[in-house]
Amino acid sequence: METIFKEIIQIMHNDYAGCKDKEGWDRPEYFIRKIRENRRLSHKEFKQIVEEYLLDFNDNHIHFIMEDAEDEKQKSRGFKVRRYEDRLYVTEVETEDRLELGMSFVSIGGYSIPELKERHHRLLNENHAERENWASILMFYSEGEVEDENGTRTFTFGVFDKKPYVPTYSVEEREGVAFITITDFADPDAIVKLVEENKGFLEATDKWIIDVRVNYGGSDSSFYPFIPYLVPEEGVELAEPGNTMLFNCTEANANRILPELEAALTATDDEQAKWFLSVFKREWQQNRGKGFVEFDFGDMMSDTFVKGTKHPSSVIVLSDVFCGSSGDSFVEAAKKSSKVTVIGRATMGLNDYANLVTAKWAEGFELMYPSSRLSRIDKGEGMTGVGIVPHEYIPWTPEHIVEDIDVKKALELLSRNEIIAD
Repeated sequence: METIFKEIIQIMHNDYAGCKDKEGWDRPEYFIRKIRENRRLSHKEFKQIVEEYLLDFNDNHIHFIMEDAEDEKQKSRGFKVRRYEDRLYVTEVETEDRLELGMSFVSIGGYSIPELKERHHRLLNENHAERENWASILMFYSEGEVEDENGTRTFTFGVFDKKPYVPTYSVEEREGVAFITITDFADPDAIVKLVEENKGFLEATDKWIIDVRVNYGGSDSSFYPFIPYLVPEEGVELAEPGNTMLFNCTEANANRILPELEAALTATDDEQAKWFLSVFKREWQQNRGKGFVEFDFGDMMSDTFVKGTKHPSSVIVLSDVFCGSSGDSFVEAAKKSSKVTVIGRATMGLNDYANLVTAKWAEGFELMYPSSRLSRIDKGEGMTGVGIVPHEYIPWTPEHIVEDIDVKKALELLSRNEIIAD
């Protein structure tokens, strides 16, 4: 495990896209000592040490994954919470049937919620309560104090297998509006199919709502089938002048990413997505070993000025902190259109460092880390901790648990034909 950890340090110091920006941020010697002090580390304990080390880089686009050899399946508490003021409100119940939506925890493990926030400030690492992710913190404690209409009682946490993620790509009619839900951009073929199968309805419906409040990212090319519908007929320039993307083209990164690109090319049917992937593959092959390089996307970048369609005339995009990576990109692109209004809360903001590469070990560990960085970081215009800010901010409150405030506001704006664009 010490050998693996030293390889992780090597990656973060040389192959990670933020290696120069964040030089000196980490404390490798401290964590090497922790590993040496416990020669009987379980895989789970080792994972916790690595994750604590990676926190120093302040990048939520870095993931350390362990095959579930010990626990067979990933575990969870069977419910989700969101903080509002000094309470954690139950926002989703998956397998924990003793809880109901709207119940709130006033303490966990004997600590008040403000005390917990301070105790785990490195893990939470956010500037607003509604952006905090408490899932991993709940796993550290065995009980909490929950409050409902009958008062406060001690609640002993259960442990459940995490439910497998099932993506949602759907189109439905709501009050004369096309309501589109997309929970990731990982499957370009599925999204092309979604657009094609609903083409008649979408083109005949003048008002849309696109819900990406939960979107786990994937590939930017996957959302391109939607772009012409989102921009006005006269067109929009999607590229940002002066903002370049540099790829850290080390030999190690090339060796890791090229097989993944080849596999993605084989698994994808959509011609546009295959074209994007083939361009990436070519650039990695040509620039391997050259360090930080701006890729030559050629014709791909000449198409950044996109002309749109007359219908729909009004589009609302719903966003939240659970939308990241390609989800960030989608919301950012949508904001450039005069017929789109983004409402809700700012996205996760993962794309300062992006285009993940995966290092794998035979022991079942995987490190996913960004290989590219945006030049706007140098101007202090990055999105880390900020996200893509909506046109109209709707604070999250416990009222969202009993009524979809965001959708209500979207329908209200569309009924009044109010579009709030930059």
